[in-house]
Amino acid sequence: MPDRALVELITRRVVSRLNTEQSCSGCALRTCPAGNRACDAASQQQKIPVGVSARHAHVTQEHLEILYGAGHHLTVYAPLYQPGAFAANETLTIVGKRMRAIEAVRILGPVRDYSQVEVAQTEAIRLGLNPPIRDSGDIAGCEAITLVGPAGSVYLEEGAICATRHIHMTPEHADAFRIREDELLKVRIPGERALTFENIRPKISESYVLQMHLDTDDANAAGLKGGEAVELVRDSFV
Repeated sequence: MPDRALVELITRRVVSRLNTEQSCSGCALRTCPAGNRACDAASQQQKIPVGVSARHAHVTQEHLEILYGAGHHLTVYAPLYQPGAFAANETLTIVGKRMRAIEAVRILGPVRDYSQVEVAQTEAIRLGLNPPIRDSGDIAGCEAITLVGPAGSVYLEEGAICATRHIHMTPEHADAFRIREDELLKVRIPGERALTFENIRPKISESYVLQMHLDTDDANAAGLKGGEAVELVRDSFV
């Protein structure tokens, strides 16, 4: 078979497979077809669906306008799995110590009342940083970082964190799993690279959808891509 014909055949088969397989994009985005989402199926089985959270930034409207120009508003690239949240088209370059940088860091919307960057530990090392492990928005005393956009830059004296492992859930899910908001949870990851993750914070709100968020370091260590169904370790309950 001629090389070109072989390439075209392989391309058609790959495209056909992609069109029939479920694609979750780490299950951070709602790109799966409705009614065929791995995360939805996991929650129906009374298990916790996994979402892999890549590096990203949150910004205030004031900082957004410095970075992208006066009057600029975030535009939607894709909705996130959590209702009302979205990945924006707008991206930034983040600059750490000794001018080490990572480009194309996506902003998540909507705008917030604080600006911060969430990175995995391996990315922090690349930036020359040692950020604390924190909940989103808990930025007091965390690492400094610079945000660079097409119109300007913003220096955050307190702005870089590694996000805590956490599970978004409704009060109904919390009741079903017998979870209190002040406790730390433990989750078992099955498979060839089986791990047990501890110190996972429950985040409970009527506005949430059930999903555990891990950063890329944790997900890679456990061989997770997003959408997997995992179980709480029962001895985590008190």
